[in-house]
Amino acid sequence: MSMDRIVIAGGGIGGLATAIGLAQQGIRSIVLEKAAELGEIGAGIQLGPNAFHAFDYLGVGDAARAMAIYIDNLRLMDALSGVEITRIPLDDAFRTRFRNPYAVVHRGDLHGVFLKACIDHDLVELRTSAGVAGYAQDGGTATALLEDGEQVTGLALIGADGLWSNVRQQLVGDGAPRVSGHTTYRSVIPVEQMPEDLRWNAATLWAGPKCHIVHYPLSGWKLFNLVVTYHNDAPEPVAGLPVSRAEVEKGFEHVNPVARQIIERGRDWKLWVLCDRDPIMDWVDGRVALLGDAAHPMLQYFAQGACMAMEDAVCLSHEVGQGSDIGQALVNYQNRRRLRTARVQLQSREIGEHVYHPAGAHAALRNAVMSARTPSDWYDQIDWLYGSTGLEGAVSGETRNREQIAN
Repeated sequence: MSMDRIVIAGGGIGGLATAIGLAQQGIRSIVLEKAAELGEIGAGIQLGPNAFHAFDYLGVGDAARAMAIYIDNLRLMDALSGVEITRIPLDDAFRTRFRNPYAVVHRGDLHGVFLKACIDHDLVELRTSAGVAGYAQDGGTATALLEDGEQVTGLALIGADGLWSNVRQQLVGDGAPRVSGHTTYRSVIPVEQMPEDLRWNAATLWAGPKCHIVHYPLSGWKLFNLVVTYHNDAPEPVAGLPVSRAEVEKGFEHVNPVARQIIERGRDWKLWVLCDRDPIMDWVDGRVALLGDAAHPMLQYFAQGACMAMEDAVCLSHEVGQGSDIGQALVNYQNRRRLRTARVQLQSREIGEHVYHPAGAHAALRNAVMSARTPSDWYDQIDWLYGSTGLEGAVSGETRNREQIAN
């Protein structure tokens, strides 16, 4: 059995997407998840057209579309004045240009789509309470070394084990992630608790000095996702720590009251100190490769972390499915993905500093430049991200046809 399967470390969105992508190619896999149960923490995520391209290739397009909320605009607001700076319409012109829609979903719902697809496929095996501590390989196989001492062997090992990847630490050895100094606070509230005049069908971002606020509807308009970020030079990584609303409000006392009331409505706030890593050129070692946040962790500001992991899964499964040498297939996957993901990593940092958080003349210049752009200008600006998905050659003609008629 070990000679006809690929071992995947990590049962998050990237790991499960990889398993179902390999299954689409007729390749068996085993997913090893450290947690006792398979699931996702967090709340909402945004899905650009490139995510829907990946859904279709992975065979979950219909299920993903069924649970998504299709928003009308991306809106950028000035958090000090309360005035709209610009908006990007996500209407028919957007969908025609990029061959798919833009949507928001609950992270748990999206994970559930991939989990069900894996459970339903007889080429995917799922194991929990199976944390991967490291790996070994002999030239013909790769072995995941579990934390309890067990060994799980396959044709290759894919490290999809996230920001703190043990597979990466052995393969790259670059230590702890880079701490950005930005703290994000997250809350989810029932839609009726959202201020009525802010219940917009949009992914809205209020940009202010060293801070920003994001909100959008979730779960069939039952909830609103609230994400507020404060550049407070936090020195150490923190994940999911419960905090009081008073602590959240400290970073937003200077913003417009209209924007500030969003924080006042939040409940059960939790904080994360944002981390990423510098891009790297090599994330393959023989029959071992990294994927998703293990390969290219990025800040949240492009809303592309999950999208990049799904693109990785498509590309990797396509290359492995070509039937060539497995080591060469992994190198081909790496070479196709590394510059695109590096661009998202680096530009995520840039827009956090220079679009979302500037003050004074810098903010005034941002407002002037961005407010002057037409929808067509915006589509040109984001074409590199949504128009060229990095999946060319991996998407079949049948899938392209589905993209062209997608919602």
